[in-house]
Amino acid sequence: MTPCFNLRYGGLVNKAPYYTKLHSYLKEKGLKTTKQRDQIVETFFSLDKRHVKIEELLSHARKKNPKIGYATVYRTLLLLVDAGLAHQQQFGKGKSQFELCRKQHHDHLICTKCGKIIEFQNNIIEELQTRIANKHDFDLSGHKMELYGLCSDCKSKK
Repeated sequence: MTPCFNLRYGGLVNKAPYYTKLHSYLKEKGLKTTKQRDQIVETFFSLDKRHVKIEELLSHARKKNPKIGYATVYRTLLLLVDAGLAHQQQFGKGKSQFELCRKQHHDHLICTKCGKIIEFQNNIIEELQTRIANKHDFDLSGHKMELYGLCSDCKSKK
């Protein structure tokens, strides 16, 4: 897994370094920039939604260029993952979702009824994981925590 590339300035994401890193990655891999790829990347970087399904990105990207296809969107997202600019995650049995690498590590609460995803970060949990790894003489390189249940909206509809 490629480490995530994080840049935040004053709480806002500065996208320019993401484009610079992407173009450096493409050059390093001998890949060319294409108009469709650039349109997909620009759309992905501009979405406010944190977890994006391929179909959602495709729908938004087609507003700029109706000829963009599903496979091109998927390959572009995988390229962003390989470049360390995005994370690919699959929550439960759902489809892959992608998010821009724009902040420190976080974990997820996933509603099993509506699919809502709530991000959280907890230093106590992070420290506990490190202590457990150390206790077992284990070199921890990362982790993924997903907690499943009902969100407050779905609980109130019960």
